[in-house]
Parts: sequence; C-alpha cells; structure tokens
Amino acid sequence: MMKRILWFRRDLRVDDNPLLSQAGDVLPIFIFDSTILEKLSSNDRRVTFIFHTVIKLKEDLRLHGLDLALFYGKPTDIFDSLLRTRSYHEVCASGDYDAYALERDRDISLKLPFNLLHDTYIFKPNEVLKKDGTPYLVFTPFYNCAKKLFRHEHLTHHPSTAQTLIDFDYEGLHYIQGNALTKRPLLLESIGFEPQLLTIQQQMSSHEKLALFATKIETYSNDRDFMALDATSALGIDLRFGTISIRAILRWLRDQKKRGMDTEAFFRQLVFRDFYAMLLYHFPDLAWKNFRYPFKGLEDNERLEAFTTARTGVPIVDAGIRQLLETGEMHNRVRMICGSFFTKNLLLPWQWGERFFAQHLMDYDAASNILSWQWCAGTGVDPQPYFRIFNPYTQTKRFDQKGTYIKKYLPQLAKTPAKFLADEALLRQYNLAEYPIPMVEYSASSKRALEYFRLSIP
Repeated sequence: MMKRILWFRRDLRVDDNPLLSQAGDVLPIFIFDSTILEKLSSNDRRVTFIFHTVIKLKEDLRLHGLDLALFYGKPTDIFDSLLRTRSYHEVCASGDYDAYALERDRDISLKLPFNLLHDTYIFKPNEVLKKDGTPYLVFTPFYNCAKKLFRHEHLTHHPSTAQTLIDFDYEGLHYIQGNALTKRPLLLESIGFEPQLLTIQQQMSSHEKLALFATKIETYSNDRDFMALDATSALGIDLRFGTISIRAILRWLRDQKKRGMDTEAFFRQLVFRDFYAMLLYHFPDLAWKNFRYPFKGLEDNERLEAFTTARTGVPIVDAGIRQLLETGEMHNRVRMICGSFFTKNLLLPWQWGERFFAQHLMDYDAASNILSWQWCAGTGVDPQPYFRIFNPYTQTKRFDQKGTYIKKYLPQLAKTPAKFLADEALLRQYNLAEYPIPMVEYSASSKRALEYFRLSIP
C-alpha cells in the first residue's frame, strides 16, 4: 500500500481537493512555515484567518475519518524529522509557482519523490503557450488561446477516495527542537501571533459568498469599478488559500450562464489571474526586476511615509490606504489608482509599493501583486505602458462621484462637499481641517514621470 504525505498548502478544504483523491495510507499535514511567518508582524490578520481556516480543515477531515498534523518550522527540517521515524513513498501537494515555493519544493523533492498536483489555477503553467512554445506577453492573445483550450476537464470535480490514516500524534502543534519534534498547545500564540478581529465578510464561507455573488453577477461587468458598491465577488482570499477550488467556481459560473447571466467579465478576471501566474513562472526575475525600461524610481522615504500612512492629500489614494490598513482589503480599481500614483506621480520604486501591499493584503498572491505593480509602473510586459498615468481626480469623479467610498475611510472628510474630493484646485484652494493639501501637483508630476521614462529608454 502506498504511504503518502498529503501536504495541504493553498488548498485548505475537503471538497474537490486532489489530495483526497490519492488512495493509500496517508499522513495529512499543514506547516506554519517559519521562513514566511518570521517576516510578519505579530498582529498580521492573515495569520488569524489561516489559523482558523486550518482548524476548520482539521475538523472537516476528522468527519471524513482523517485528521491533520500541524507543524511550525522550516519545511526541510520538518520533513527530515518525519523521514527519520518512517519511510514514505511520496509527498503529494498542489502546485505553487512563485520563486520561494519552487525552491522550497525542489528542496523537498531531493528528500522524497514529489507528486505535484494541479489545483491552484485553471491552467497548468505550460498549457497556454504560443504555437512556438513560448509564453504570451500580452493578455488578449493569452485569453483568446485560453478560451480555445478550455475543456470539461478544467472544471471536473475531484472525488475523495478510500484513504487510511497513518498512526501519528495529531494533537497540538509540533515544532522542531534540536533534532526532535516537540509540542505546543494548538493556539495562535504558539506560533508568535496575536488574534485579530476579522471583518464579517472575511468570516463568511466561500459558499456564502458565492450565494451572495449570485444576486449581483448580472451587474458585475458594469458595477465592479464603482468602489462604493458591493459589486465584487469577495472571493480573492478564498482563491488565495484554496478554501474553494477554482473548478467549483468555474462550475458555478457554468450554472449562472445557463440561467442567462453574463459571466464573461468574471471569467476574464479568473484567466487574468492565470496569466500573471504563468508570467511569474516563466520569468521569475519579474519578482524584483523590470521587464522593460531601466528606470527604477527615486528613493524618497518621506514620500513613502506619507503614502503608507494615508497622508498624501489625495483623497481617493488615502482612502484606499486606510481601507488596506484597517481591513486588509482594497478595491481593485483603487489598487490601480494607488499603484499609478505611487510609481508615476511620486516616482517611488514599484518594489517598495509591492512590498507594502504584500505586508497587508489579505488576498496577497505573489504573481498578481508583483505583475500588477509592474503594470502600474509601466515596467512589466505591457508593450507600451510608460505613458499610462491614472488621474486620481477624474477617477474619483467617475467611480466615486458622491465621495461615499472616500468618506467611509476618511471620516474627517465626511462633511466635505463631494466636488472637492474630485477637484485638485479646490483641495489646494481651501485648506481642509485635519487633512493635508495634495503633496504633488498631478499635471506637473505626470510630466516629470514621462520625462524620466523617456530619458531611460535606450
């Protein structure tokens, strides 16, 4: 009988999980990776979410006659410890394609045969390629090819199969002390973190979110850019940690389409997520290096401080940062506005912005975050992007006309007329109480950005 370690990572669920379709004797595990966690602050709300989700997974596995062994430490040390006491035929885990994940999995594969299962994205990283076998650099051709390649197997449900639980101590939290495994209480504090309050939406199950999204998918394509509207799926965190499978969402979309709903806009967003993951897989240097243009931004810690503390004087930007700091979330259009302002109007290095978002976004996904910041900076794969500069005031006028979103996160502006929030001249003319004037002038800073980029072109 095959003996397998089932390594849960970005697939924290029981339903439609390829790990549970691997027959044999199994040791299901989850590792709180100290290499990652040691870089986070003790009040990182994502760890609270992950911890509660892992406990829920453990309970669900028990209902299926299984369990989940929990570990804290470096994956290589933990596998060394496990292999000292018992032999296994392989470790099974779903694919993850950022640079750290690939290196981590290579290290483990040197110790034990590694069965990499496809689960996290719609397509495998080498599935949607040009005819010459090279990766697409432009989304629209990638999307058109993806639609042609999309088949029934991309939404097929993975049924659970007969598995026998390997005898192990499944209680508590195991960690490495010397060469031995010892235990701590199964508490968030045992891994060095303080419990954080989650929003009501963050506490909802993915299936509850889908049920809610069903009531608004008909207007998704038109409403999703209006940040004051509750018009998005709210599934980003579920996709990030795999509390629902991408195939379950695709099957749900199929059912919505049968009801006559327009599902194209949301499907396109899911494929965009694949596109960014594919790019980072084929071009890992994108994680820190410009794809095009040598301009690297101007290092200015005072400007960085103003941006990260929501004191730029640009209401839509500051509201977005306040939402991020208070909830770990940020509306997607606001992310683009903030990214453009950061890299073009403040001329700060995109890597600084990417790192700041990575510290706070609940749905942080390396590929999506990195490639989105490269897009905003005009340094990524987009063929002619350097002159794209979002105007935060016209964006406000179009997508938050009444200032509802801004006033929600900047209560000091609650009584400010909405027209002020979308008019730089008025913000400069009238010194608003408890709110700074814009730290840069949009037109002048945009011209400066264009000049820097032009000078950087070989």
